[in-house]
Amino acid sequence: MRLLPLLLLLPLHAQEIAGPRIRAHVKFLASDLLEGRGVGTRGGQLATEYLAAAFAAAGAQPAGDQVNGRRTYGQQVLLRGVTTQPSSSISSGDAKLTYLSDFVGASQRQRATEDLDAPAIFVGHGIHAPEFQWNDYQGIDVRGKIVVLFTNEPPSQDDRFFGGRALTYYGRWVYKFQEAARQGALACLIIHTDPTAGYSWEVVRNSWGKEDTQIPVDPESPALGFAGWLTAEAATRMLGLDIPALLQATDQRGFRAIPLGKNIRINAQAQLREVRTQNVAAIVEGTDLKQEVVVFSAHWDHLGIDPKATGDGIYNGAVDNATGLGVLLELARAWAALPQKPRRSALFLAVTAEEGGLRGSEYYGRHPLFPLGKTQLNLNFDAIAPYGRPRDLVVTGAERTTAWPLVQEAARRFNFAISPDPRPEQGSFYRSDHFSFARVGVPAFSVNLGADYQGANAARAEAQRQQYAGKHYHQPSDEFRGDWDWSGVEDLARLGLTLGINAANTPALFTWRPNDEFLPARQASLGR
Repeated sequence: MRLLPLLLLLPLHAQEIAGPRIRAHVKFLASDLLEGRGVGTRGGQLATEYLAAAFAAAGAQPAGDQVNGRRTYGQQVLLRGVTTQPSSSISSGDAKLTYLSDFVGASQRQRATEDLDAPAIFVGHGIHAPEFQWNDYQGIDVRGKIVVLFTNEPPSQDDRFFGGRALTYYGRWVYKFQEAARQGALACLIIHTDPTAGYSWEVVRNSWGKEDTQIPVDPESPALGFAGWLTAEAATRMLGLDIPALLQATDQRGFRAIPLGKNIRINAQAQLREVRTQNVAAIVEGTDLKQEVVVFSAHWDHLGIDPKATGDGIYNGAVDNATGLGVLLELARAWAALPQKPRRSALFLAVTAEEGGLRGSEYYGRHPLFPLGKTQLNLNFDAIAPYGRPRDLVVTGAERTTAWPLVQEAARRFNFAISPDPRPEQGSFYRSDHFSFARVGVPAFSVNLGADYQGANAARAEAQRQQYAGKHYHQPSDEFRGDWDWSGVEDLARLGLTLGINAANTPALFTWRPNDEFLPARQASLGR
C-alpha cells in the first residue's frame, strides 16, 4: 500500500526527462573524435572523462576508487590485452586456415606464443548439464586435446528442457569455452553458422579480430591455449566435416563425442599489453536507506578503429551503446534534481569492456563499490533504437524477479505493453551487463524498447530497425543520424526513472523468484 501514493506522483518528476539532452550526449559520444571508444585507447579515455564531467555537472557525486583519501568517478579495471597477429594459423594435414577469413580467436592463457598440436575431438554442443541429463563430454577424455563444437544448444519446445525456445547459458559461446577449459581441453574451436550463432561471420570477425581484453588469468584456474571460431566452410575443408549431418546428430539425445582421427595444429602469435581502463561511477545519496543502492548501468565501450580499413574504420557505436549512455546521464541529472530524494541511493555505472565479454561489469561483480547484499536492483540500458515510440517494451528477465509487479505497474503508467523477448533463441538475457549482476545474485535486467510501432511512421521505424540489425550492428556504419526520432528513448528514460525511484522506496529488498537459476547459494550469500 505504501507504493501507491509514490506511483501517483512520480510521472510528474519523469516529465523532467528531455530527449534533446539524451540526443546531445549520443551525438558527442558517437562522434569520430572518440575513435570508436575502444578500451585502453585515447578515444576510450576521452569517453570516460566526458562521462565523469557529465555526472559532475548533473549533480551526482563520485562513487569510484579513493585517491589520496578522496572519492573519484573512476573504478580502475586492469585487463590483459591479447591481440592475435595475422601470421597466426590453424592447420590439419595439408589444409591451412588463414586468420580473419577462416578463423579468429585468442589465447586465454595470455601467452605471446601458443604452438599447439593435438588430436581433435568433436563434442557436439560442448554442454554438460546434469539437470537436463545431457553430457556431450560423456565417455571421452579431452584433456590435452582440441575440442571442436557448435555454439547454441539442443532445440526444444519444452520449457523444462533447455528453457524451450529461450536460449540458456549453456548455449552461449562464453560457456562453451569455460566448460572446455574445465574439462581440461587444450583449445576449443567453435564452428560458426548463422543460425547457431545468431549473427553473421562478419560480426564474429569484427568482434574477435581485434584486441581481446581479458581479466588477468588466475594461475589456479584452467584456461584454454586457444579459444576460437572457424567458418563452416573452413571446418569442412580442414576436417572433412558434414556440417548439416553433424548439426542434426548433436541435437539428438544420446549423442556421443567423435574423435576426428586428425591432429589440429594451432600456431598463434599475440601481442600482449596491460590495459588500464575504468568503470565510471556516480551516486546520488538516498535518505534513511542510503547505504542500499539501486544501480543504473550502461556500457561505454565499443570496437574502436579498424587499422586495416581502407575507408571509414571507426566503429562509432551510436546505437550500441551511446544511446544507453545518453539515457544513463539523463537519469543521473533527473535523479539529482528530485526535490525529495528516495530512500535508497542511486548508483549510475558506466562500465567498460562489455564488447569483450562483459569484462567491466564482471569486474564490478567481483569488486563491488557497494555491498551486493544491499543492492536492490540493476536496471541496464543497452542499444536503444531511436526510431520513434513503439507500443511495447522488452524487459527480459524482469519476470524472474520479485520486482516484476513494479515493472508491470510502470509499463501501464506509460502505456507500454510488455512483450516477450522476440528472439529468445539468441539468449539476449546473457549478452548484456545486467547478466554480471545476475550471476552474483542481484536481481537485474535490461530495459529496452520493443518493435510494435504504429501510426504513419511505423513502416519507416521497422525498416530502420531491420536495417540496423542486418547492416549496422557492430559495423562502422553504426553512426549518429540527425533524423532519428527520440520520442521512444525519452519515454523509456521516464519509465526507467519511475521504476528506479519506486524500487528505491520499496521497503524490502528484491530477490530472484524461487527455483530461478540464480537463486541457489547466491541468494543466500547475499543474506536475503
